[in-house]
Amino acid sequence: MKHIFLFCLFCLSSLFCLSSFAQTKSFYDFSATDIDGHKVSLSQYKGKKVLVVNVASECGNTPQYAKLQELYEKYGGEKFTIVGFPANNFGEQEPGSNAEIKKFCTGQYHVTFPMMSKISVKGDDIDPLYAWLTTKSENGVLDAPVTWNFQKFMIDENGHLVGSVKPKTSPDTQEIMDWIENK
Repeated sequence: MKHIFLFCLFCLSSLFCLSSFAQTKSFYDFSATDIDGHKVSLSQYKGKKVLVVNVASECGNTPQYAKLQELYEKYGGEKFTIVGFPANNFGEQEPGSNAEIKKFCTGQYHVTFPMMSKISVKGDDIDPLYAWLTTKSENGVLDAPVTWNFQKFMIDENGHLVGSVKPKTSPDTQEIMDWIENK
């Protein structure tokens, strides 16, 4: 009887582990609204590495737009993209409307990588994508709460989070370059 009980316990725990693992979401399970108001399924990026960045127009890190655009021009295409998510969570450094943000990004930094509508990246109103990006129990990899504007999240070709890079770190840091180039 003891062996049957242990066997049943093993089976139940295996089923629990499998169902928990199966419930882990990927980047592709989310959608967003682009800066022009169109719904975007993030599954459109399947097969690409994606650098997700929360951005702001009036921040000391705002000049990183130039480095992000350089990365996009060099590597963007079939295998890599950058997706910017404007957020006003830190020092109210992204106060503008989506139209104003788009005008600023394209006018000042000639941004051509995909930009989404302004969202919240922390707090009670955190966007579901950012809840997934920042919480290990949701992404299965790490806890990485957003600490400021221009925090970078690396998503692999299968939609899994592989790492996070601090806001002040330049987008062309060796860690990101090695990840893009698979070194």
